[in-house]
Amino acid sequence: MIKTILTIVFVIIGLVLTVIVLMQESKSSGLTGAISGAADTYWGKNKGRSMEGALEKATKILAVLFLVLAVVLNCKYL
Repeated sequence: MIKTILTIVFVIIGLVLTVIVLMQESKSSGLTGAISGAADTYWGKNKGRSMEGALEKATKILAVLFLVLAVVLNCKYL
């Protein structure tokens, strides 16, 4: 019973994690950023308060939960 519930939570976390990662902006600025010298913008300096910062925090938390659940579900005593 508990293993079924944890498996459902595991799948939901995996799907949400996939969506959140796909919503994030690309970190690389490409060749044009390297040539022109990408400058810090207001959103770059205040990243923790922006939507991008929230997505990064959610990604970290969900990734840790995903890994912990993977280990727990792999335990044969459950």
